[in-house]
Amino acid sequence: MVAIKLPSGDVMQFSGEVNGFDITSHISAGLAKAALAVKVNNKLQDLGTTITTDATVTVITAKDKEGLDLIRHSCSHLMAQAVKQLWPDVQVTIGPVIENGFYYDFSRKEPFKEEELGKIEAKMHELVKQDIPVERMVWERNKAIEYFKSIGENYKAEIISDLPESEVISLYKQGDFTDLCRGPHIPSTGKIGDAFKLMKVAGAYWRGNSENEMLQRIYATAWADKKDLKAYLTMLEEAAKRDHRKLGREMDLFHFEPEYAPGAVFWHDKGFRIYRRLIEYMRNRQEQNDYLEIETPRVMDRVLWETSGHWEKYGEHNYSGATEDGKMFCIKPMNCPGGLLVYKQGIKSYRDLPLKLAEFGKVNRYEASGALMGLMRVREFTQDDAHIFCTLEQLEEESITTLKLILDIYKDFGFEEVKIYLSTRPEKRIGSDEVWDISEKALANALTNHGFEFEINEGEGAFYGPKLEFILRDAIGREWQCGTVQVDMNLPERFDISYIGEDGEKHRPVMLHRALFGSIERFLGILIEHHAGKLPLWLAPEQVVVAPVVSEFDDYAKEVAEELKKRKIKVSTDLRNEKISYKVREHSVTKTPIIVVVGGKEKEERTVTIRRIGSEKQEVMSLADFLSMTEKEAKMPHA
Repeated sequence: MVAIKLPSGDVMQFSGEVNGFDITSHISAGLAKAALAVKVNNKLQDLGTTITTDATVTVITAKDKEGLDLIRHSCSHLMAQAVKQLWPDVQVTIGPVIENGFYYDFSRKEPFKEEELGKIEAKMHELVKQDIPVERMVWERNKAIEYFKSIGENYKAEIISDLPESEVISLYKQGDFTDLCRGPHIPSTGKIGDAFKLMKVAGAYWRGNSENEMLQRIYATAWADKKDLKAYLTMLEEAAKRDHRKLGREMDLFHFEPEYAPGAVFWHDKGFRIYRRLIEYMRNRQEQNDYLEIETPRVMDRVLWETSGHWEKYGEHNYSGATEDGKMFCIKPMNCPGGLLVYKQGIKSYRDLPLKLAEFGKVNRYEASGALMGLMRVREFTQDDAHIFCTLEQLEEESITTLKLILDIYKDFGFEEVKIYLSTRPEKRIGSDEVWDISEKALANALTNHGFEFEINEGEGAFYGPKLEFILRDAIGREWQCGTVQVDMNLPERFDISYIGEDGEKHRPVMLHRALFGSIERFLGILIEHHAGKLPLWLAPEQVVVAPVVSEFDDYAKEVAEELKKRKIKVSTDLRNEKISYKVREHSVTKTPIIVVVGGKEKEERTVTIRRIGSEKQEVMSLADFLSMTEKEAKMPHA
């Protein structure tokens, strides 16, 4: 007898060995039709996997995250099969699942043309309609190598040759196509459905090595149903309109010079106004919360990062070089060592703790050219860093105080939905398990004791300590990882910092690394896309433009502008000899929040006609009321 326990707690008894098909059919015909795979004792398996002993089984459908990943994984194989049927001489390599879809790399003499994607997609739909069964096979290693060599699939043979002798070699066959794969897979091509789309072609080196052959990579997306696919494609269209690089040009905020300074931002006046405003806002919030602001050198001895462990972990991403005296210096990739050196100046007492040292530190890290992406991925950026030094007893309170500050700040920028992840110890780390236990428990207690929902992100902590990660959800549903709070008991040990306790003895403080924006550049890019360039008045680089209907009323336009300037409003006048409709349209493109139109009536009655960005409606107000309203709106939210 084999007992199968379901998530509901119900137990089904079978007289002998059983598989997922038997279990789902026993439960209901509807579930049997929807089932894609099973989790046996929490391990994902094919529906056809034989179960010979008592087990806990969960049925996976397209509604589950694992189910969607299975659809995408199987769709990747489907695309490879379609390509092989259309072009038999093409070699297949690898095709993993990625966020929102998958890709597959092919070895082909000529690059795929964009118009060929439709041909491949049509063939994939044909194969789905055929509902071809997918069969798992386990072969001896050398047999698998010889098989792939015999059919001209040399990349597959190379992959297997690099695997250990003891590795189980599993293959999946669907019709005339057999692929190397660990699995699991859905039971037939028909289960994939028709909610997929091929997106683009790109080049990719075999195994990421530029000395190897350039392969052809086809990116695709796949979803559980057409409704989800349509929603995703609509989101991509909206994202293209909101692209901060496009809006940055239109709004004249910044530009890049890939030839002279790849991954570094050239700020224009308007963009730098927003940059400075973000720092001003954060500086105000930090002062209200008892932070002290410091600044440390950008170039320091490399030994600091060797001491911290950053060099061993990230050395290849750092900019460094030797001076004439033979010393090795490093352009700082992070601010931590500088903060520790500031802490070490003078004797600290327990009465001085918590000590919060903030720094808007410019840092540099090498990123591959292909990974650079506007403000989102750069080589030079400014971190809104802080290092909080506290006692072990203060750790939980400081963690929750920092967490609440982060969430409050995100609300000021229009982000109401924030996910929190607790990232735990990675495989490669420094410090003892005892220290990690204390650190992880402190963060978990801070969240649990104050009613915050969070998810565990296993193994994704920093190499020196666990961390909280904050994921923002923007206006079109995309998620962005921004702020972090990281507990660190290891760097205080490595840099030998201490405080004098009540007992008069030296004690080791705990260090909290904290970033709220993450980086000013990236957060600004996220903000631009979240608001589609229509930044709130307090943050906009140009808040108001005043435009007279005709030049006869230039004097009144100038008067309105002067009154706004007295109230520290960023204002300009548009006195060009152009139609007012042209002026309004042009300033709408540059996303000026308020356009003020004045003419004879407005001058006579001491009023203004205003139009807000994104609205077709006009509003007439007295000049006094308009000045009061604008002055109030232009204040920072916390003020």
